[in-house]
Amino acid sequence: MNALQFTWPLTISCAGSEKTVHVLLTSKGANLFAESIGMATVPSDTLVSENEWKAWRKNKTYATGVTEDFNCQWAHDTVGAVAVDSSGNVACATSTGGMRNKMVGRVGDSPIVGAGGYADNLIGAVSCTGHGESILKVTLARRILPHIERGKSLADASQLSLQYMGDRVHGAGGAIVVSPSGQWAATFTTVRMAWAAVDHDGLWYGLEPNERLKEQLSK
Repeated sequence: MNALQFTWPLTISCAGSEKTVHVLLTSKGANLFAESIGMATVPSDTLVSENEWKAWRKNKTYATGVTEDFNCQWAHDTVGAVAVDSSGNVACATSTGGMRNKMVGRVGDSPIVGAGGYADNLIGAVSCTGHGESILKVTLARRILPHIERGKSLADASQLSLQYMGDRVHGAGGAIVVSPSGQWAATFTTVRMAWAAVDHDGLWYGLEPNERLKEQLSK
């Protein structure tokens, strides 16, 4: 779903899968659909924080922005989620953090099926983050699942695919994956990636490579 001036894009995307027969809606059609289900538009400037305005005013080029953000300790990034229900149905959701100074009309990996996200009830669900052009070129989310089909663990399947992206197009990124049985993995080749997961054992989370912290959730 590629709709403009809405605060809840994933709600619109979910409605699109439930109320239409289409896989992808974009531009004016996506906005018309969002309005038809009662979603209200908001002024564009309310969707941009003051920090983002300040960064944009520095007038960086797109290429410079990519280099700086991917070497910055606290660069913003994609917000993604994967989930599995009690029946083994899996789902993914990917909402872009975006890079500044892109060309008008540029489409990133997040809304593209198989690139920024992919879900298959027979294998698992994936949501990706990283450099969008690199993810698009290798269809990263879809690339992970065949490794799982061939018996690789979720973490190994993710690492193999991320390594392929690095070798093939020199891109870095990360992926979260969940299987129909509830197994999960969070893997990345960037300097860091914030992630969290909830399962029957509690809350797991991390930021740095090989960091895996756990808290017990109150019942």
